[in-house]
Amino acid sequence: MAITLPFAHYLVGGAVRDELLGKSVEDRDWVVIGATPEEMLQLGFHTVGKDFPVFLHPDTKDEYALARTERKAGRGHTGFVVFADPDVTLEEDLVRRDLTINAIAKEEDGSLVDPFGGARDIANRTLRHVSDAFCEDPLRVFRVARLAAQLDGFSVADETLTLMRTMCRAGELSTLTAERVWAELRKALNTQHPARFVEVLEECGGMSDWFPELAGRRQHFNQGEDEHANFVAFFAPATDARSLCQRLKVPRAFAQRLADWTAWGELMRSWPHADAQALYQAFVQLKAAHGLSRLDQLIAVTPGIPEQTRLREIAQGFADVTLAESALTGRAYGEALKRAREAWLGQALLR
Repeated sequence: MAITLPFAHYLVGGAVRDELLGKSVEDRDWVVIGATPEEMLQLGFHTVGKDFPVFLHPDTKDEYALARTERKAGRGHTGFVVFADPDVTLEEDLVRRDLTINAIAKEEDGSLVDPFGGARDIANRTLRHVSDAFCEDPLRVFRVARLAAQLDGFSVADETLTLMRTMCRAGELSTLTAERVWAELRKALNTQHPARFVEVLEECGGMSDWFPELAGRRQHFNQGEDEHANFVAFFAPATDARSLCQRLKVPRAFAQRLADWTAWGELMRSWPHADAQALYQAFVQLKAAHGLSRLDQLIAVTPGIPEQTRLREIAQGFADVTLAESALTGRAYGEALKRAREAWLGQALLR
């Protein structure tokens, strides 16, 4: 039996924004007015919120959050006291949100509740903060930059950019955790225009706390949404990419691709003219003898590699070289295998 919610509830946030932009909507979030946590549980909803009352619909799995207000009680992204109560109004809930385009609610009949002009800003492709409470959450600097990358053609309102600059100068971004910063960066890397993320941060001074090695340096992104390729392009200008990865607690898979690109990307772009020893070293480090996955990953993040099919064939041939009939063992076997593989590569490069 389907659940009927006896409280006023509205579709909110990104779902409404994306509908107005003509985009497909996958995740739907709702705000509920006038309910208590106990009443939501009695209706069969399941609690999922840790810091404030959020509930999961047992059938649709959509998230339903009780209307709430927030009060700043400390520095950083988590320094808030949350107040959820049946008396909190829809407008009081919406005013705590970051941008006007995310502060629109939609009623069941399809009409919009838009007290801050979010629909107008969507039409004008503008990212504008709802209120001065925007500056209480430093993560919003990265979120605005990410939305500029995600939403094609959107620009940041001058007054919002001014607030962002104030937050950056005050050192608020340094209070964020690496996990939060990485999460926003990764979302930006999954957009069509990650360069916009960098541009907005450069405009407001948001690169210095977390990406000082990249401040003022130009990245060269290829058009597309390959997060690993965009990650390598983002980090490529860094003078010390390893330290940058450690600071952001970058997942191992990303750090490995960057390390492989740094070590072997240039060689791969000119591999037809490389000598057998250099190619041997690359294949050993990329563990080609155990499979071509790391080579394929390197190819994917390195534009301009010629004759990729032929390169993979040579790597597979390198892996196939064995000394099956040899009586050698240990170090002697390893040295002989190395000579055999280098000799095979030398011949393959001449064909």
